[in-house]
Amino acid sequence: MRILFAGTPATAATVLEGILAAGHEVVAVLTREDSALGRKKVLTASPVAELAALRGLPVIKANRIDSDILIEIAKHKIDLAIVVAYGVILREEALQALPTGWFNLHFSMLPKWRGAAPVQRAIQNGDSETGVTIFKIDSGLDTGPVVATVQTTIQPDENAADLLSRLSLLGVSLLNAELPSIYSGTYNLREQVGEVTLAPKTSREEARIDFKLEAKQLSDLIRAMNPEPMAWCNYQGQPMRILRARVTSSVENQRPMGEVRLLDERVTVSCGSNSVLELLEVQPASRNPMSARDWANGQNQAVTLS
Repeated sequence: MRILFAGTPATAATVLEGILAAGHEVVAVLTREDSALGRKKVLTASPVAELAALRGLPVIKANRIDSDILIEIAKHKIDLAIVVAYGVILREEALQALPTGWFNLHFSMLPKWRGAAPVQRAIQNGDSETGVTIFKIDSGLDTGPVVATVQTTIQPDENAADLLSRLSLLGVSLLNAELPSIYSGTYNLREQVGEVTLAPKTSREEARIDFKLEAKQLSDLIRAMNPEPMAWCNYQGQPMRILRARVTSSVENQRPMGEVRLLDERVTVSCGSNSVLELLEVQPASRNPMSARDWANGQNQAVTLS
């Protein structure tokens, strides 16, 4: 069958690469329009667009699917679409445009974590498991019936980038296993069952560290916000990113929350409920990422983060 692949970020490009390598007939790619990136705001094609160009695939760039885009899609005589983090809501007109339909690869065990940031929300929530789901798209937000799922354990030190990378590879395997039944029409659909939770996009303000919270909550937040938007706190009136950290077994003696000290050669911060967070990697304002120990060794006074 002739496939339209719709996706935008690097994780979607990984999936596209995987299904192309397996020999599936992707005849066109749909991705979001070029975006302005970096301090100089250079217009940059999405990772999916870049991969499609390398593979010689026609690329359709659109931030909404209107009648003109549907006409462009129709030129390629598409049978079905695979959607991975495209970032656009499909209206009924689009859903009815392809004979076999649109199928989404979503990085959660639906109906848990419907929305734009399922991996980040799972880590932030302290979940121990997640997975990938293939479902047939309907007019709701990640509400369509499920084709197949695969579950996996979230590792204690995985951040969002690590987990997204691993789920992308799981998704490739799942798609390659399930696409033959979708082609033949022998696949089974089942309604989503279980508690519905939503996974809205993360924000910079949400990524701010509050040292009144327990160290475990902060460790989960730091992992969830890496690589975007990155957890941060204030140091000497400037934002400082915390890239990696972990909970320690030490117990504080009512020190001020946010106070930093060296404890057994480790850089530690006092947190809520007398808990302790060990800083591993930080990025002070206008500087490159560095080990927390190197940063702490460069301080010549008592340090408190807020």
